[in-house]
Amino acid sequence: MSGALIIGPGPGLGQAIARRFAREGLPIALIARKQSTVDAAAEAVAGVPVLPLTADSTDESSLQTAIDRATAEFGTPDALIYNAAIIQQDSPGDLSAQQHLDAWNVNVVGAITASARVAPAMAERGSGSIILTGGMPVPVAAYLSLSLGKAGIRALTRMLHERYGPHGVHAATVTVYGGIEPGGPFDPDDIAEHYWTLHKQRRGEWQLEIAHTGEH
Repeated sequence: MSGALIIGPGPGLGQAIARRFAREGLPIALIARKQSTVDAAAEAVAGVPVLPLTADSTDESSLQTAIDRATAEFGTPDALIYNAAIIQQDSPGDLSAQQHLDAWNVNVVGAITASARVAPAMAERGSGSIILTGGMPVPVAAYLSLSLGKAGIRALTRMLHERYGPHGVHAATVTVYGGIEPGGPFDPDDIAEHYWTLHKQRRGEWQLEIAHTGEH
């Protein structure tokens, strides 16, 4: 049956992505660290099977187990969306080395773990999309850990494309140029539309990035 696997289904963009893919009839698997987060996201999705799972994206074993449960339920996902991130203001010198590692693990390493878990099966099948949430197109000193993390996401997207693109796996990123807020230029439903656009693109039309700048 396949479907969409969304890691980081928070109340803004994550839920909007889940709703967008559910509108197309895809089963939805949701993974977040807190039970309350996946329960709220599951309630926001209607009309399709939904599987809420908890796992810490920084815990390789926990995340792999949750992904395996989703795969056992729905099959290898048609789309993997990694939307987990730590968004915090931190200038150089504000964080300890461990705090930087904690942020990096959520912002980047979790995406590596998830991609590595599903990409080989997608490649064997010859289809699938891995879409990562990007941002911070220009590094900002006041958001050091997030700037570094989103730079890592862009690099990871390129490497996934080079490794798995020839086997039919579309790796891409949606780069968000501002703070997400309903009703404004960075409305989560508007941004979620980019994820579906990337997912439905045919090979030969693939984009590696869609930038949401807030301008229409």
